[in-house]
Amino acid sequence: MVVFSCVKAMVALFLAFLISVPSVVAYAGNLYQDVDVTWGDGRGKILNNGQLLTLSLDRASGSGFQSKNQYLYGKIDMQIKLVPGNSAGTVTAYYLRSEGSSWDEIDFEFLGNLSGYPYIVHTNVYTQGNGSREQQFYLWFDPTADFHTYSFLWNPAHVVFYVDGRPIREFKNLEGAGVEYPKKQPMRLYSSLWNADDWATRGGLVKTDWSQAPFTASFRDLRVNGCVWSNGPSSCNSNSSDKTWLSQQLDATNQKMLKWVQKNYMIYNYCTDTKRFPQGLLLECTVRTKSS
Repeated sequence: MVVFSCVKAMVALFLAFLISVPSVVAYAGNLYQDVDVTWGDGRGKILNNGQLLTLSLDRASGSGFQSKNQYLYGKIDMQIKLVPGNSAGTVTAYYLRSEGSSWDEIDFEFLGNLSGYPYIVHTNVYTQGNGSREQQFYLWFDPTADFHTYSFLWNPAHVVFYVDGRPIREFKNLEGAGVEYPKKQPMRLYSSLWNADDWATRGGLVKTDWSQAPFTASFRDLRVNGCVWSNGPSSCNSNSSDKTWLSQQLDATNQKMLKWVQKNYMIYNYCTDTKRFPQGLLLECTVRTKSS
């Protein structure tokens, strides 16, 4: 109850803070306007008058893009169609990250697999450069057959990962219990397709089959409702018509969805890995157990 009260107080303070500073944005725009292809020597392409973006990987290089803006809190959705066929050894990353050596980061990484075997959705949260908070999932559909929506909700109360509007993971703000939370550093959206056959598939036992290259992942319909960071000391003003995400919590229905996904599709949880953490689980794992 103490932690919950602290979170409520932080949300209220943040909302008051927003009123006094300069811009909350809500848009689903043209990819030419929203992102830059930053590497890959032509392997990343914006197509269809800015409505589609593709990233490709071959033996020489992968490719990637990043958002033009940085954000301090937001709700971000994007539709992605992953590499089809034998994607073993490849990783399609979609994540938020701040700059510097003590960075914050919120990750989706999609680990490829042999044909007929499922992708693994690898998630992580970094605070001040410290990660080790991995949770992994299978999906309940084929993510290569069509586009699906992958989303981040990041507000003062929690970080929530969504797949097609269904929550799969929640990282709560437990600062009141001494757990670091990403709240001070603005983050940019990044995505990349790259070779990671030293670890991505069965711990590196299955290597990338370059005869299948180029590997291609597709992206569309980027939607951002969030606070654009400026160069000044403050970030944004609550003048958007839709600012429910700033205080959005998981209602009873979404809590049930979250539990369903974690019961049926979670395949790894750092909060239960006592072999990896023989000196004791990370603090947030203990707090969650006590407060659940």
